Amino acid sequence: MSTAPVIIGFDGSPTAERALRQSATLLAGHRALVVTVWEAGRMFEIMTMPIAGFDMPPTVLDIRSAIEADLQLYENAKQTAQRGATLARQAGFEDATGLAVADELTVADTLIRLAREHNSPGIVVGAHGHRKLSELLLGSTSNALIHRADRPVVVVRTPS
Repeated sequence: MSTAPVIIGFDGSPTAERALRQSATLLAGHRALVVTVWEAGRMFEIMTMPIAGFDMPPTVLDIRSAIEADLQLYENAKQTAQRGATLARQAGFEDATGLAVADELTVADTLIRLAREHNSPGIVVGAHGHRKLSELLLGSTSNALIHRADRPVVVVRTPS
């Protein structure tokens, strides 16, 4: 069996927890790298964005507040990844490590890059079950992974 870890996309949601637990049955004996992807710099964007519908200039940015908020997002992502790693070990993965990583382009691209870097045998994600219009407007991590990943992808759906 491969010593490379299975990459598990984990955002802390019930759907992600379900995907992690159900995939453990299928992938027993594998190691897991539980990845929480966060958007670095997001607070800078939010704090400088004009108010929708008003013809107002962007807000004045307090750089320290934006940095502190960004650091808090990173800390939250690290805690989420560690909680996911604990759940993965409890669910039956041989070993699990949590990793918080800033996304580069999309969550799917980040997970694919990590899978390649770690020579992972596969990627696991939960599907949140967005409606078709939402997928069209927002994109879908699981859909992107299925179409672009160069290795097996396990998508665990939320029950209807």
